[in-house]
Amino acid sequence: MTRIVSGTWRGRRLVVPGGGVVRPTAERVREAWLSIVGPELSAARVVDLFAGSGALGLEALSRGAAHATFVEMQANSLTALRANVATLGAERQVAIHRGDAIRFAADLPAGAFDVALADPPFSSDFAQQLVTVWRAVPFASVLAVEHSRKTELEGGTTRRWGDIAVTFFRAS
Repeated sequence: MTRIVSGTWRGRRLVVPGGGVVRPTAERVREAWLSIVGPELSAARVVDLFAGSGALGLEALSRGAAHATFVEMQANSLTALRANVATLGAERQVAIHRGDAIRFAADLPAGAFDVALADPPFSSDFAQQLVTVWRAVPFASVLAVEHSRKTELEGGTTRRWGDIAVTFFRAS
């Protein structure tokens, strides 16, 4: 279990996918991360790539985003995500896409979203692939990518919390 840390749904519990495949973003990291992008969240169109339980996108909605699009491939994660959306009564504010997050992002036009949040598996190079896609076509004004502290994503501003890092990129 994890919970929404701020906003209208503060304290509401979320289910996380079983099986130990998903590594939910720690609440303290999510709180700091969403506070950094907080000024951009008011009435924003948000995309949560590699959504897992949807905690990042749901946190953004709780803090004032108008709509969140979730992209996730794993069936157990989609089940948890749908349950969380239903628990919060957020069905009208969300769209859920089952599929590859990199491919989804690569098909987006420039400016499709205001804020993009991504928490790809650390055991892959998906974080770097996503940044490369965004640099080619900035599909969001702000891209924030969680990654291992050991991974360097050039050209953004990186914040670190223990073994976790989030790098923020802003379109010019």
